[in-house]
Amino acid sequence: MSTSPSLPSPAPPESAPGGAVAVLTAAGSGSRLGAGVPKALVPVGGISLLRRAAAGLIASGAVSHIVVTAPAEEVDRFRAELEGLPDGSAQDEAGRWGGIEVVAGSPRSRQASVALGLTAALAAVPQADVVVVHDAARALTPPEVTQRVIAAVRAGHEAVVPALPVTDTVKEVEARRAGEPEPVAGTPRRDRLRAVQTPQGFSASVLVAAHRAGAERAGDEALAASDDAGLVEACGGSVVVVAGDERAMKVTTPTDLALAELLLEQQPTQGRCPAEGSSGEN
Repeated sequence: MSTSPSLPSPAPPESAPGGAVAVLTAAGSGSRLGAGVPKALVPVGGISLLRRAAAGLIASGAVSHIVVTAPAEEVDRFRAELEGLPDGSAQDEAGRWGGIEVVAGSPRSRQASVALGLTAALAAVPQADVVVVHDAARALTPPEVTQRVIAAVRAGHEAVVPALPVTDTVKEVEARRAGEPEPVAGTPRRDRLRAVQTPQGFSASVLVAAHRAGAERAGDEALAASDDAGLVEACGGSVVVVAGDERAMKVTTPTDLALAELLLEQQPTQGRCPAEGSSGEN
């Protein structure tokens, strides 16, 4: 059983012609975590990744509707996990709040799941002018990152990604079979590299067009885009980077989970705030 955190007050209202909607991807199996449940239901600080990620989007005050993509067999369980989150007290910049919807994702690829979530989000809020795509695995993402991304889209950028500078030297290699030495093909300039996070923000029309153009890739995880900005790039679109946050780390392995727990311990106002309501079992 998990409980929801109290949420920060939404951001002050701003002009939002059509409103922003969010697709929260949560259809991953979590096999590398070895938790025996879908990754989004794994708790961190006693609260599931899914619930924390949804709460963070709501707390931004910048989205009017959230669509969660879940494993097909877990839709009801995911709905139960999200019970008790604000369904009317949180609103977007224009005073709208449509709530949280859970739909079945696709077993084929993340790209295919996002496409399903995108269709559902725009069916719920047809006038939406901005779509953000967020990974439940990045559950500790501060609300201000979402605000920053959406503000950049509203400023005229068709695709926006939050990112951090890369601190390690990165080598490009010629791929070989697992265990074999891989020849180095080059060393990119580190000052030009960024580690991309989510939520990523898009003009709604641009993201729809990018998914339509890249639909043939969605059926094979090996060919599918690893992020939605990549689909926009493949169409010749322009993508810009805004500042990310170290708390927006992706929880994929047990080590990541331990680090997330440590981050919560170091930031008690975000990780250990009073609970409100309850959710379904993990």
